[in-house]
Amino acid sequence: MTTTADKARTLRSLYDAPAILRVVNVWDVVSARAVAALPETVAIATAGHSIAASFGYADGAIPRELMIDMVGRIAAAVDLPVTADLDDGYADAGETTRLAIGVGVVGANIEDRLRPLAESVARVEAIVRAGEGEGVPFVLNARTDAFVRGGGRPVQESIADAVERGRAYLEAGAASVFVPGILDADTTRALVEGIGHGKVSVIGLPGALTSTEYETLGVARISYGPMPQRVALTALQDNAAELYAGGIIPAGTRALN
Repeated sequence: MTTTADKARTLRSLYDAPAILRVVNVWDVVSARAVAALPETVAIATAGHSIAASFGYADGAIPRELMIDMVGRIAAAVDLPVTADLDDGYADAGETTRLAIGVGVVGANIEDRLRPLAESVARVEAIVRAGEGEGVPFVLNARTDAFVRGGGRPVQESIADAVERGRAYLEAGAASVFVPGILDADTTRALVEGIGHGKVSVIGLPGALTSTEYETLGVARISYGPMPQRVALTALQDNAAELYAGGIIPAGTRALN
């Protein structure tokens, strides 16, 4: 029997492997099962924005109990390690981590929202302690909002902030540092040099580099946030328009539920 701790160790090994970890974000049980069925899938990552949207909430506004319930349903539906987007960890990041572990989640993205560094480090330490307390080597992909909340400051200032925060989060026990934003090669190279080879996590957005390019630059992980849900909803809306116009369901449509 594969335990939660076993899955956490598997997830950590995927972060530490030479190859970049590619995770396609899901938001409910059926999307998780569809992605998990692909032979290339080695771990499941949830998208907080997408889960919130599915419940009718803005990003970051979904109550903790709903988020924990959904990520738990996803974890129970697949046999792979699940890493969850848990927004900023809510009021008590340690307790949120404990609850997530309780439903089978073995890793998480948790945002710093550019809180003061000391406060952010203390939250990372609380998350790591919570995992230790549950006997699970919880894999924290500590997110810094140095770019997305940087307020239009010069890119070098955001790089310096991300590097300072990232190093502190790794020292506090995080497995990697998530720096969302459209990162070009020069910016990515500076982040990897400053934070560490194989320690930076990025997001794949329109206008960003490919996963292979990020891998070459020493990035550990790439995820796609709300983009997969947007792709799915675009396909749904486009097909609905075709059906209203007298069209048919496309040939080759698969039963994935």
